[in-house]
Amino acid sequence: MTDVVRYTLDDKVASITFDDGKVNAISHTAVRQLHAALDRAESDQARAVVLVGRPGCFSAGFDLAVMQSGVDAARDLARAGGELALRLFAFEAPVVLGVTGHALAMAAVLCLAGDERIGADGDYKLGFNEVAIGLALPRFGIELARERLSPRHVTRAVCLAEIYSPAGAVEAGFVDRLATTSVVDEALAAGRRMAATLGPEAYRRTTLDTRTACLDRLRRALTDDRSPVAG
Repeated sequence: MTDVVRYTLDDKVASITFDDGKVNAISHTAVRQLHAALDRAESDQARAVVLVGRPGCFSAGFDLAVMQSGVDAARDLARAGGELALRLFAFEAPVVLGVTGHALAMAAVLCLAGDERIGADGDYKLGFNEVAIGLALPRFGIELARERLSPRHVTRAVCLAEIYSPAGAVEAGFVDRLATTSVVDEALAAGRRMAATLGPEAYRRTTLDTRTACLDRLRRALTDDRSPVAG
């Protein structure tokens, strides 16, 4: 099986690079390898995790060949993606995302699960395109959108499938800021800063207390969700 995820550890910062050489489709293989990298970060007691995509493309979202192969297959992959987003959002160390380019559909959901999201500036598209292609956004994505997006943008992003430029994505809340130099370098610098300055147990307890209600809603959504359904 080809590795699409690389893992390194340097000074208690776990660096995870997602690069399939194409559009970083979120497949079952990618999800398994991302979980394996997070397992290693936990085992290594990393004090921060930095997840970056390939140049020009953080991810184009779910593997469309799977999503269009039938309702059951689509729901299985959607659930796997939702469990990955939940794990990132509940991770016991801070998670920095280097959003290296396009981030669509499930990739935009993952953007909402990071603690600090640093985007690339350029001719890139970010957002939920599900409704525009006849799919309902999974409920876990809606819950994260309610939690992390600006209230002014929830309807526009979720229901109306608005796609954002990098600057618009900052305003909406998909990313926190745009890199002024290298996205990867700035994401790693943010991870090193967090690892050096945040108390691990204090971070864990405070983050759990802050996110308990949303995490409960996310877990219920993963149990009850019947999305995506072709329209």
